[in-house]
Amino acid sequence: MWQDAKLLNAIANVLFSMVLLALVVSGVWWVIQRPVFALHVVRVEGEQKRELRHVNTLTIREQALPKIAGNFFTTNLDQVRQAFESVPWVRKASVQRVWPDKLVVALEEHEVLGTWGEDGRLISTAGDVFTANLAEAEEDAQLIGFNGPDGSEKEVVAQYRQFKEWFSGLALEPEAIDYSSRYAWSVKLNNGLRVELGKAQEPNGLKKRVEQLIKVYPQLVTRLQGSIVSVDMRYPNGLALKTSSQNVGSIAKLGVK
Repeated sequence: MWQDAKLLNAIANVLFSMVLLALVVSGVWWVIQRPVFALHVVRVEGEQKRELRHVNTLTIREQALPKIAGNFFTTNLDQVRQAFESVPWVRKASVQRVWPDKLVVALEEHEVLGTWGEDGRLISTAGDVFTANLAEAEEDAQLIGFNGPDGSEKEVVAQYRQFKEWFSGLALEPEAIDYSSRYAWSVKLNNGLRVELGKAQEPNGLKKRVEQLIKVYPQLVTRLQGSIVSVDMRYPNGLALKTSSQNVGSIAKLGVK
């Protein structure tokens, strides 16, 4: 082998290339570690330049910035994104580098719709459940009360929008939606009336029950003078109701056809 000039030249070239590559890598690593590339600025803004209403500077300094490691070249953008998405009210974060020492973070805030369950969590208009200051949420709007099995959040929010549309025929709006573990629906309206609608056993089953209630509701209110507490629409050919005097009657007893 030692007498094969071509082989020796080839080995020398490989060793030289490896040494050169190591020098280049070392040089690049030395350059990117220079203080000039340390992160000096982290700019936070709302997505599409929207104003951030709930995410504040103090919260970001306490919960997100300490999790940022590395410099302009070495910081992990995915980890930075996760750090900001752990901040209350943040739904989504996107991060980009700006030469030579800056990160720009765009945040999308949750748009609160109501509360979820009984443990103080909030739910957004997109059906995302999150944890934040309830008092801050109440400053935005009248919160709707939602309850349902885990994993049903988006379905419940979508059904709420349909209920809101359907009950507009009575000039009423839902203020609480309950979706039981047995997949039965219950709606509390903003006049205090609770409506039991049961399961959606057919595609338009819930809508038909609401339409049935809308037809007879004015007559019920006239006869009972606003004393109705709840209406049960789960009967195939009628309804049952409860009044504030604890009397329960069926649609047949009321003579409503």
